[in-house]
Amino acid sequence: MTTAPLNPDEQRFRDWLLHETEVNGCAVIEVPPDDEGAGYTFSVGAWRRFGIAEAVVLGLPLDMGPVLVNAYLERAKAGERFLPGHLYENFFDNVPITVERVNKGHYMEYFGSAFVLYRKGDFPALQLILPTAEGHWPWSPEAPDGFSDWQHVLTESGRPESWMPGFNGP
Repeated sequence: MTTAPLNPDEQRFRDWLLHETEVNGCAVIEVPPDDEGAGYTFSVGAWRRFGIAEAVVLGLPLDMGPVLVNAYLERAKAGERFLPGHLYENFFDNVPITVERVNKGHYMEYFGSAFVLYRKGDFPALQLILPTAEGHWPWSPEAPDGFSDWQHVLTESGRPESWMPGFNGP
């Protein structure tokens, strides 16, 4: 969250983000997994261009994150509203998703390069969350060991905060 002048590399990256936003509606950036954790994919520019919350998804196999983020963006641009704790079908075969608001404390780690475009970090963000193929969410007691580490929830508590799992949400 800075307003310091951009260095030449940052300015070139900002120019690329602006170009992607104008041509494609936003940039979709995929970060591969590493020793620190799961890979993730996020959007940059959807808020600037369409007033749509930026999106992030964690833990999907390479090349699947952009598919989900782009599907979310297309549906949101068409007017669909995404509310935390609600189920949304037809993203992947028979696998619903839900969304949760991303806590600003996670912005730098998961949307770091977005700060080249949004200098003050003033954008909303949603996490797209998927269950296992068997329907277990990361917070479910039945979820496989390590699933909640691979696809952790980006709230302050690390659990859904906009709804109560099993009560008024998945």
